[in-house]
Amino acid sequence: MGGDNAPKAIVDGALAVAAEGTPIALVGRPAELEELVTGRPGADLVEVVPAADLISSGDEPVSSVRTHPDASMVVAARLVAEGRAGAVFSAGNTGAFVAAAILTVHRMRGILRPAICTVLPAVPKPVLLLDAGANAEVRPEHLRQFAIMGQALAHELLGVEQPTVGLLSIGEEAAKGTSLVVETHKLLREAPEVRFAGNVEGRDVLVHKVDVVVTDGFTGNVVLKTAEGTGKAIFSALREVVGGSPRAKLGALLLRKDLRAVRALMDPEEYGGQHLLGMARPVVIGHGSSGARGAANGIRYAAEAARGDLLATIERQLG
Repeated sequence: MGGDNAPKAIVDGALAVAAEGTPIALVGRPAELEELVTGRPGADLVEVVPAADLISSGDEPVSSVRTHPDASMVVAARLVAEGRAGAVFSAGNTGAFVAAAILTVHRMRGILRPAICTVLPAVPKPVLLLDAGANAEVRPEHLRQFAIMGQALAHELLGVEQPTVGLLSIGEEAAKGTSLVVETHKLLREAPEVRFAGNVEGRDVLVHKVDVVVTDGFTGNVVLKTAEGTGKAIFSALREVVGGSPRAKLGALLLRKDLRAVRALMDPEEYGGQHLLGMARPVVIGHGSSGARGAANGIRYAAEAARGDLLATIERQLG
């Protein structure tokens, strides 16, 4: 029931995944959901689970979870906690969904803080960034765990055999950055379980200098939103240039296939969601603006994590 285009876009995405053979539990107001599901391909693998309440985008995260136990995202998280579902996806209020996951699904044993991990469209291949918004303030040990979890996801999701980790800073030198960055650099350099490649600067993130970039949630969220805004600005400028002259239009026509490939690379719906790493079961946060394609990809992302070895890999690497 959460997201700018809910419930239709979320249901459409869920049905697309169900039609591929993945059972789906849709949580929300039965009358609305059943009307969208009935008679469509994939409907036989969809169960509607009633939840009369919901948490809106403007609600305060933690208190709304506590005062709305029958909200759709809280009920969905409870299905996973009770073992009735293998993973949970929501495109609703991010803060509330994180709170619902922490209070209901709980963290993995030994994890100090969960982290939001997002896939950035770097060149020539994607980069994982964490934390992208769950923890505004962190300690060096939190960032060490983020590095381990990011390595595990890079291996499981992106197929990187030996993922490398970079620490976001204002310079490559070990002494550059805040006291947190300097202390974390020393900790990561001495951690045998982390394939630490050193500090990386903001300009290095989207050119794939490393496979995983770790930072605090405040900085990570700024990086994420800046990257998204930059992508939109570039394509807006391209549209203006293409429409400027017959020659430009002809060039765009000749490059249409390549431009579409670049646009797909920059599209946030390509992966459809962000893992909340460190939870006892897979939790995937969808984009608030998710359309049907983004919802489908996010749900596939969650299903793959439920079927795969991500959690076991994180546990092994944590020791």
